[in-house]
Amino acid sequence: MSNLPDSIAEIQEHVVACRKCPRLVEWREETARVKRRMYRDEDYWGRPLAAFGDPDARLLVVGLAPAAHGGNRTGRMFTGDRSGDWLFGALHRAGFANQPESIRIGDGLELTGALITAAARCAPPQNKLRPDELTACRPYITREIELLADLRAVVALGRIAFDAFLRAYTAAGRTPPDRKPPFGHNVATQLPDGGPLLIASYHPSQQNTQTGRLTVEMLDAVFLRARAACEP
Repeated sequence: MSNLPDSIAEIQEHVVACRKCPRLVEWREETARVKRRMYRDEDYWGRPLAAFGDPDARLLVVGLAPAAHGGNRTGRMFTGDRSGDWLFGALHRAGFANQPESIRIGDGLELTGALITAAARCAPPQNKLRPDELTACRPYITREIELLADLRAVVALGRIAFDAFLRAYTAAGRTPPDRKPPFGHNVATQLPDGGPLLIASYHPSQQNTQTGRLTVEMLDAVFLRARAACEP
């Protein structure tokens, strides 16, 4: 990224204006025009999503990408779909959020000590990203990692987010582990040279939550572990 932003807020200005990936630009904007019937009276965001939360975070939460009728509609990470209900509920119970719901921008939600970002900032067709799109988006999360001076823990929601974080972490000049850490729910790896605790988690998608692959108790265990890692 040329003219590297000096703050988390400046990164988000770059993100929201991004048009690097033609396929994603076309899809997010078409979805915002056509809309889902139940949201036909709403104005969709239809742009890339900024990271959301505390710019001095000790916890970084990494998702995959916005949902077409969730974040792409509301303009906030994990807002407007069932995945967000699960995530913000867990963040609230672990003491990172002041309320358990994220409904819309302006609903009073605040995060303390946590920042939510994603491997890609635009909603992809069929929720599937191409490798070149992940590469194009990597400078944003890379710069966020560089600017989080007191990062103590990272929760990666799903394998793609897990891999994307590790690539961005290395690109940020941080010392990578000697071997790629294993991915498994609530499997944690302490990154070397004073790096954060990397905690893998199943993504709170409906595919996982409705089948019981991920339960409330399982997700809470991840964020309570992250809370412990973030304590002084």
